[in-house]
Amino acid sequence: MTLRFRTVWCRPVLQRVCLSLALLLTVVAVRPVLSQRDVLRAPGARTGDALRDQLPSGALRLDGGRFTVVAYPADERLARHVLQAAQANDSFPGLRRPQARVLIAIAPNAGTFSEWAGPSAPEWGAAVAFPALQRVILQGSRSGSGAGDPLVTLRHELAHLALFESMGDLPTRWFDEGYASVAAGEWGREEALAASVGLAVRGVPTLEGLELLFYRGAGDAEMAYALAHRAVLDLMTRGGEAGLRPFFDYWKATGSFEIAVRQAYGVTSDGFEKQWQRQTRRRYGALALLTNLSLAFGVFAFVLGPFVWHRRRRDRERLAALRAADAAQEAAQRQSALDAMLLNESIAGDEQLR
Repeated sequence: MTLRFRTVWCRPVLQRVCLSLALLLTVVAVRPVLSQRDVLRAPGARTGDALRDQLPSGALRLDGGRFTVVAYPADERLARHVLQAAQANDSFPGLRRPQARVLIAIAPNAGTFSEWAGPSAPEWGAAVAFPALQRVILQGSRSGSGAGDPLVTLRHELAHLALFESMGDLPTRWFDEGYASVAAGEWGREEALAASVGLAVRGVPTLEGLELLFYRGAGDAEMAYALAHRAVLDLMTRGGEAGLRPFFDYWKATGSFEIAVRQAYGVTSDGFEKQWQRQTRRRYGALALLTNLSLAFGVFAFVLGPFVWHRRRRDRERLAALRAADAAQEAAQRQSALDAMLLNESIAGDEQLR
């Protein structure tokens, strides 16, 4: 009977354990992707023929300053907000004011976005910048929440274009993305570091390793954006009131990141890398470990909870059975003593009658 009870009870428990472990793996794998939007920069890519040659059929065109916005009637309101925002904030940290004309295209749906962005854009891309062409592809008002705030995304992409106009192909991917993130004020990027499994397990990569993270999928790319944001912000902070302006001037004049860092900040690129790693690890490493340990503890508590509950119920049942047995034994002993007393009294009475 006991064996049957355990077998029947264990089936739902094992199913719950498997489900909980799957949930843990899913949360760990998906959480970094959901925490922030991702943006692709494709400097050498080309947009679709519809944007290269002429205005798409049925689309409207808005011009203002150096910007042209192309959108379909359903996104006209968004297009006007985009044009206004681009004109109102057209300077970027450490760079001279951009002069190149910019085309901003707002895709009405996912299919059009994929067509205009081309095959180089990942599925998780919320927007695409083509710096060599001075073009930006944004998702329209029907896009999901994963596309993020369109005006923040716009600022991010325009920062890519401004950086390319001033510095050409000199910036590496990590610097390009970090600079665009800082210029757009994406301070929420650092939240990914506080909850990053990769940071807690692997630690802070080198700048060369950071460059490779952008090409390993959405999860690693999310951490890469956050780390790049932190690295560029550290460089900007070193410049004081001048910010990145002297650094950009040295970099453009020499064509060397190493020389520019030495001349602008008085430290080698290796020295900067080690300081950035140390500061990031000190600021976020322990927090990321604590966050993920808390998550793991919560999930495993959910997994082990049924076993603990069953053990306690079994112990209570055993204790109740022992108490019942003790009570029955005491009752039997009392009854036996009573029977013995009655028997003795009966014998004594018979002897008196004799």
